[in-house]
Amino acid sequence: MAIKSYDELIRDIKNKIYHPVYLLQGDEAFYIDKVSDLLESSVLDDMEKEFNQSVVYGRDLEAPEMVSIAKRYPMMANYQVVIVKEAQDFKALMGRKSDDDDNEKEDEPAEKNPLINYLNNPLKSTVLVFCVKYKTLDKRGKIYKALEKNGIVYESKKIYENKVPEWIEKYLAEKNFKIAPVAAKLMADHLGTDLSKVVNECDKLLINQKPGTTIDVSIIETNIGISKDFNIFELNSALGRRDVIKATRIVNYFRANPKSNPFVLSIFNFYSYFSKILMYHALIDKSKNNVAVALKVNPFFVEEYINAAKNYPFAKTEQIISTLREYDLKSKGVNNNGTPEGDLLRELVYKILH
Repeated sequence: MAIKSYDELIRDIKNKIYHPVYLLQGDEAFYIDKVSDLLESSVLDDMEKEFNQSVVYGRDLEAPEMVSIAKRYPMMANYQVVIVKEAQDFKALMGRKSDDDDNEKEDEPAEKNPLINYLNNPLKSTVLVFCVKYKTLDKRGKIYKALEKNGIVYESKKIYENKVPEWIEKYLAEKNFKIAPVAAKLMADHLGTDLSKVVNECDKLLINQKPGTTIDVSIIETNIGISKDFNIFELNSALGRRDVIKATRIVNYFRANPKSNPFVLSIFNFYSYFSKILMYHALIDKSKNNVAVALKVNPFFVEEYINAAKNYPFAKTEQIISTLREYDLKSKGVNNNGTPEGDLLRELVYKILH
């Protein structure tokens, strides 16, 4: 059959186009859960589910048992649905030898490997879904090739950090809300690339808001608890302006609230911010549109990077990148005799500013 995109998968399922086997794999669990949940909720009605829907877990399975479940015929329904959650723990699927049976090694001929044998000729009345999180199958293996030939393969890749603000805007737009660019960037910088976490926080925002509302920084501060004045977004902005007083205030706040502002997250965001300044210096075409494309930022923020580049010449920016690497290693214990992370942050920010 085919490798499909997320949008293609969702469209097919909503149009009741089902396939005998699905391999949902990759580093972004959010989309794996979305596809799996949609199949779980839509293939069968509530009455049919009682006899024809099974949810099993990879760690509890052996290949013969899995095949036996998949080969059942539906009762009073067109399909049976079998969802294998945490399938990365299903040894037969991942090509690892079972603890009990050498014949479940993927390298065995198909006729001796019950899982491969089934995947080469799956029952059309069964919808079998493998949810493999944070891992992918070996594309050279017989199991993957059988899945690709006779089923649907979808790889859910981790979103790039620069794409998260745009993703938040799109997610809220689907729910008939808008969000200011600064607010979207603030959320993205604070929450990172874990889409499940992003969605949970977005949904919190909407509980007390009317459709059509534009989410701004004050709404985020009230509903999520991200301070509009003391956050990594504001710290980067203060550093870009070389605003020593404001940067120092934010650093002191971070030191007093280390659990909410981990050093590793600050390092990550500093590196992203100053890497963009370094990229700006290297651009020949410094028109606003080209800068936005090259730096992969919303055009709204281009002016900030232009001004920051004036405060940090190319050589100084290079030095900052090197210093960030040094302090990242210190946070991991390299050349560090026990300096707390809060003190490391204060030292680092001082070196950036001076």
